[in-house]
Amino acid sequence: MDNVSKKRRSEIMRNVKSTNTKPEIIVRKYLFANGLRFRLHNKKLVGKPDITLKKYNTIVFVNGCFWHGHSKCKIYTMPKSNVKFWNSKIETNIERDKGNIRELKRLGWKILIIWECELKNSQRFKMLNTLVKKIIS
Repeated sequence: MDNVSKKRRSEIMRNVKSTNTKPEIIVRKYLFANGLRFRLHNKKLVGKPDITLKKYNTIVFVNGCFWHGHSKCKIYTMPKSNVKFWNSKIETNIERDKGNIRELKRLGWKILIIWECELKNSQRFKMLNTLVKKIIS
């Protein structure tokens, strides 16, 4: 059972950011500190990728586990209320992501996806280090 009113829940959900999220900023700061330069939310590319590294022909998506349906994750749990809506919403996001990735690969981009759960303190440095190596290689 939800402990907040529908009006308050609506306000909370409306304030969830889609850009400049904490995980995204963590990745951007690490890339920049390692000498990589990039463009943010390139509107000319399908899906407006979070990070575009043109020099390396690479795109990095920083995905929130809930919003992008990271089923192999502890963070991703389906809400117990309005299940039909949330299932539909998450499935739509997953299918849209797949289509965007297919199109970007067709255009010749290398796609890397970082999940929110991979940036938790215990494994953050290892994951970010691996990301830089994948971009450069």
